[in-house]
Amino acid sequence: MSADRGHEQGAGRRATRRFPLFTRDTARPEGGGRAASGDLPAPARQWPLLVVLSTVAVGLLLTSLDQFRVGALLIGAALLAGAVMRWILPSVGMLAVRSRFTDIATYGVLGLAIVLLALMAQPKPWLVIPYLKDTLHFTMKN
Repeated sequence: MSADRGHEQGAGRRATRRFPLFTRDTARPEGGGRAASGDLPAPARQWPLLVVLSTVAVGLLLTSLDQFRVGALLIGAALLAGAVMRWILPSVGMLAVRSRFTDIATYGVLGLAIVLLALMAQPKPWLVIPYLKDTLHFTMKN
């Protein structure tokens, strides 16, 4: 009987199965702690994110200056570097958004896709995959 009273008074159990209206706390992603000691200024603590963002910014600048292929390769390389940092480093700060596996897969797939598309961009592609042209012609016959 005393155990029932504890549950009735809300000792450890919610009265409803609905989610709370306001979230009081969220879990930090694995590896989402500071990348450097707390004594350093904020930019130094978030150096992995700054490396990726600054590389992407340089890639966008090159793309805007009519160096599309080099700029896109740099953007893809920045995402691949983010995936590698997320995999190797124990703590990457704000570069950690989701679980480690999801971050690595997302950064890696997007980075690889951007690099491959930059290599295959026309005119004069640096990478030619012959069966892709045949596949395109086969699907566009109808």
